[in-house]
Amino acid sequence: MIRDILPQTAHRPWPLPEKPWAMAQTWSELLFMHWPLKPEVLRPLIPAALTPDTFDGEAWIAVVPFHMSHVHPRLLPAVPWLSFFPELNVRTYVKAGGKAGVYFFSLEAANPLAVSIARSLYRLPYFNAAMRCQKLPSGEVHYRSDRTHRGAPTAGFSGRYRPVEAVKLTTPGSLEHWFSERYALYTTDRTGGVYRGEIHHVQWPLQRAEADIERNTMTAGHGITLPDVPPLLHYADRIEVAVWPLEGVSQDRQAAG
Repeated sequence: MIRDILPQTAHRPWPLPEKPWAMAQTWSELLFMHWPLKPEVLRPLIPAALTPDTFDGEAWIAVVPFHMSHVHPRLLPAVPWLSFFPELNVRTYVKAGGKAGVYFFSLEAANPLAVSIARSLYRLPYFNAAMRCQKLPSGEVHYRSDRTHRGAPTAGFSGRYRPVEAVKLTTPGSLEHWFSERYALYTTDRTGGVYRGEIHHVQWPLQRAEADIERNTMTAGHGITLPDVPPLLHYADRIEVAVWPLEGVSQDRQAAG
């Protein structure tokens, strides 16, 4: 429950927003798949107003399949036809206004209404997709996504993944902490204006994972070729998330990022 996670703030890099949160979500059966990339490869693909973030001189890109549930606005309940669906995103890491966050190249969802709302209210590049996320009694997750969005480049993912170690909280200064402990998302408008959406959750309960990736064309449409190295794999079974409305980031504060 959101009321249970709001008091837990010691792990955050900055205080909670003063305004009330706007939306609650639960992310389950989530897999982080991370690949290193040269910063100069990603720089032309990220809006100029955002500063690419790096760890030890390397940029990172992630493909993240999971299951979204219990999605609902503040003061309203979750409803079956809107609040439960698979989601998959392609993301990298940026800074603006002195705050590190996430930049999404694309987000797939198996709910057309949710896609429409997210594209409108959060200015995010959501796409409709035919998707399936199934967690077996063994703990293995079977996942498949095929983009169906009219006029969009084709993209898909299919594979199986599972945790292989116990939950371990990340250590500040580690790569895992750098990519997971982020409490903002960034997006831009057609004029180059930057918007930040604050989020909150407890520290990520990550587990080392393994995966059998059968197909992954999620980055190709963005002009990104993944390096021929095994990805870093981390699993999270469940995390509750509070989301705040987008707010503009001023040009002066962007320069500080």
